[in-house]
Amino acid sequence: MILQLEVISASGTRRVSIDSERSTIGKSPENDLVLTDDETASRLHAVIERFPAGWLLTDLGSSNGTSVNGERLLTARRLHDGDEIRIGQIRLVVRSGGSLSGELTATELSPPDLTRREHDVLVALCRPLLGRDLFTEPASTRAIAHDLVITDAAVKQHLGNLYAKFDIPADESNRRMRLANAALRRGAVSLSDLRPHDS
Repeated sequence: MILQLEVISASGTRRVSIDSERSTIGKSPENDLVLTDDETASRLHAVIERFPAGWLLTDLGSSNGTSVNGERLLTARRLHDGDEIRIGQIRLVVRSGGSLSGELTATELSPPDLTRREHDVLVALCRPLLGRDLFTEPASTRAIAHDLVITDAAVKQHLGNLYAKFDIPADESNRRMRLANAALRRGAVSLSDLRPHDS
């Protein structure tokens, strides 16, 4: 399934196709969709991800935010044909021709029941995704263990439980990224959880 976006900026209108599992958007040349016409865009501003139920857009802690149809994006949001994404002065209009797949199910929308420690592991896993200046991967097992002051073995056990709860199979490529995406998409982790708290 390919997502078509109409990019409308000061320099004109162009159409881009997105067909990879995860595409980054921002002004840095390392992004999949580079926004060169607006200096207010963050280097790594947002990400569009493909899931079986459709396409999801997530703001990555950008300096001036992302909006869809005039509403500030606070969590991952499913995209529909005709949706208008605003990043600074740039408009991205979804032009899928009605080819986006069906609605998300209740299971896909709601988070599974988690223990407090599983939630802590998810937060530590996802926190690096708020990095603004360059693309970051979810935290490593060692980084999570250091952050939570637990052993690597304990982290691996919790991650194993989380993979099962989020239905991420053992043969899934890049399981940590898939888990982080699912946690954010289903609301198991919020952006406020990921922001560092003042001590």
